[in-house]
Amino acid sequence: MTYFEQLHPWCIVRNLPSQDCIVVARFRRYNDATAYLQVLKRQANNVKFVVKFNSQT
Repeated sequence: MTYFEQLHPWCIVRNLPSQDCIVVARFRRYNDATAYLQVLKRQANNVKFVVKFNSQT
């Protein structure tokens, strides 16, 4: 996990049909991630996006 990823643990992930996922954006705060998620849902309403917390274990 890079230093940038450690500083930005909240991810918006796009789920693909092949059970893969793509990290679309990373954020420091949950509120920022959910606000951007609403923007993405308005632009691409037929695509599934999810907010996830990615922590290093």
